[in-house]
Amino acid sequence: MKEIRSLLNSMVVCAVALAMVSTLAAQTVNQGAAKVVRLKGSARYSTGNNVWEQLKVGDVVKPGTVIQTAGNKSSVDFVLGDGSAPVARPVAEGMLSYQPTAEQNLVRMWENTLLSFDKLTFTETGADVVTETQLDLKAGHIFGMVKKMSAASKYEVKIPNGVAGIRGTTYDISAEGLIKVLAGSVVLAYVGPDGTVVTQVIMGLQQFDARTGVLTQLSDLDKRGMGVLVKQLPVVFTPMPTPLSADKTLKFVSPH
Repeated sequence: MKEIRSLLNSMVVCAVALAMVSTLAAQTVNQGAAKVVRLKGSARYSTGNNVWEQLKVGDVVKPGTVIQTAGNKSSVDFVLGDGSAPVARPVAEGMLSYQPTAEQNLVRMWENTLLSFDKLTFTETGADVVTETQLDLKAGHIFGMVKKMSAASKYEVKIPNGVAGIRGTTYDISAEGLIKVLAGSVVLAYVGPDGTVVTQVIMGLQQFDARTGVLTQLSDLDKRGMGVLVKQLPVVFTPMPTPLSADKTLKFVSPH
């Protein structure tokens, strides 16, 4: 009898130990990435020391990378995740197409935009996936589509004068502090004219300008424009990047 009890106790201890190990393993923080799935015009990236390289479709951008788009209607589309997203595939001569999965978040950088991917992590808790996304919009503006996240997940966009917390949202944010929300909500904390921190909630179909402190309804033009992007961004046919000629020089906004 004592031997049986001893064996049972040992089994319980082992089971508890295994459960603890499994829990710890399930909660390991994994580094995510952003993958370039479309590129129109030209863009470049830097991982430090002010050394810049040309950005290409298929590049995997890790945290700490700064991306900069050129002018002339250049744009870059990223899928946020673990970097395994497929790239845009050729569907016709000179054309590309890409369709993300339902769980992937999308970010489009417009022309003359400077964006840093500060943090991209995901943690498997066993019950769900906790993600943490931190983008730093230094210049220009971006459009994003954020899918449903777990309660503990965070998605933030820094701008020079504040930080926007985003949740289940279709948004457009400029570095100057103009925020447009088609669906979902954004909470902006920013420094007001008197130097105090002000918090503003922007709901779906609203826009807020931190420069003036004015909250208004989204215009019909913006509703249509953002609605078109919601339909087109997941499946867009875009021209393939055109190689630069030897005598053509790109003009980038300063990263400083």
